[in-house]
Amino acid sequence: MTANNEGGLVTVFGGSGFLGRHVVRALARAGYRVRVAVRRPDLAGHLQPLGGVGQIHGVQANLRYPESVAAAVTGSDAVVNLAGILYESGRQSFDAVQAFGAGVVAEAAAEAGVGHMVHVSAIGADSDAEADYARTKAEGENNVLEAFPSAVILRPSVIFGQGDDFFNRFAAMARISPVLPLIGGGHTKFQPVFASDVADAVVAGVSGKAKAGKVYELGGPQTLDFKEIYEFILKQTGRLCVLVPVPFSLMRMKAWFLQLLPKPLLTVDQVKMLETDNVVSAEAKSEGRTLEGLGIAPHSIDAIVPAYLERFRRSGQFERNRVAGNGT
Repeated sequence: MTANNEGGLVTVFGGSGFLGRHVVRALARAGYRVRVAVRRPDLAGHLQPLGGVGQIHGVQANLRYPESVAAAVTGSDAVVNLAGILYESGRQSFDAVQAFGAGVVAEAAAEAGVGHMVHVSAIGADSDAEADYARTKAEGENNVLEAFPSAVILRPSVIFGQGDDFFNRFAAMARISPVLPLIGGGHTKFQPVFASDVADAVVAGVSGKAKAGKVYELGGPQTLDFKEIYEFILKQTGRLCVLVPVPFSLMRMKAWFLQLLPKPLLTVDQVKMLETDNVVSAEAKSEGRTLEGLGIAPHSIDAIVPAYLERFRRSGQFERNRVAGNGT
């Protein structure tokens, strides 16, 4: 690992989450000191072993309180904003976190004279989108670039990796249900991207390798539709499920009830998002605004996902060992 005093100070908002762990690790390996700005610093202690002694530390900040955000970015050389939510809960609304909150971070970074800013958004961000998630992601991008014009915007497709909420969620469904819904017929396309590859793109933005003020679209090497993703999961977990096409209109009605759960299995907003493909655009590819354009070779799902889906097999990782022992 690079000595922890060679790099500058990077403040990361939302650094204690799934993607945050990968970003903090990548920044630490690149030699940066990392300040993780979270609502509950006492719950971010798991990040400290990702770097050297004293290289990573947490501070309190809440996007709803601009003064706490300003304090968190003080003295920073770069700022990274990963804050985002998959569904709304209480005060954690899409508008508060992904639109207003993104602007607050960018304004604080600009006022503090920070050199670089990286904002992680999502493929599908669209100010005119019907889905609130996509709409607020786009509004967040606009707020960031208005306050900090040289910011680098990263739009990943669905992100996978140990502990993700994509492959793990569907594998868990396959474990308990003999039937899985092919929402909208299963034709929606995705380009799953490995969390560590997204983290490397963040480092590229922090270091100045990415072009200032540009929007990068990040996808993996494979484009799969919903049905193909289900089939991949079932193959890796050794499960047998019937895939049943369900129209978007019917799925919206079902999601209305599912989103009432404490941790929603599916929301109406997520169904709306599934009505649009989630892949890197041809324009981004032609202009080099991709992982490859940053010199990053994306990992395939085949290289990463099977290892952490083993636990969903009937006998967990031991099933693989038993099969190997039988010579099959």
